[in-house]
Amino acid sequence: QIQLVESGGGLVQPGGSLRLSCAASGSISSINHVAWYRQAPGKQREWVATWPTGFTGSGGTATYADSVKGRFTISRDNAKNTVYLQMNSLEPEDTGVYYCGVFSIRAAYWGQGTQVTVSS
Repeated sequence: QIQLVESGGGLVQPGGSLRLSCAASGSISSINHVAWYRQAPGKQREWVATWPTGFTGSGGTATYADSVKGRFTISRDNAKNTVYLQMNSLEPEDTGVYYCGVFSIRAAYWGQGTQVTVSS
């Protein structure tokens, strides 16, 4: 089993920045990639970014949805078993609940979600 705890959401003005964190515990070695997703009000959950290795691997190149490319950065700290999403130049369209996900061969695990609201 893997447990995830997210933090870092909040209210920010357009053009501002936030950094989300997602700390993992449990069977860390089974994770083979990590990702962030988001869900806007009334919409389906959508993929935001992926880091293609877990917390025990090295290397890899992040991939991003076109809507966030150049503004968001996914990273991870293997020593802390934590994945981050740095969000810059935020837009009202980025508003939603953000979820981190970690994936093993057998299962997907999700954080509890953290609300991000971009509004003036």
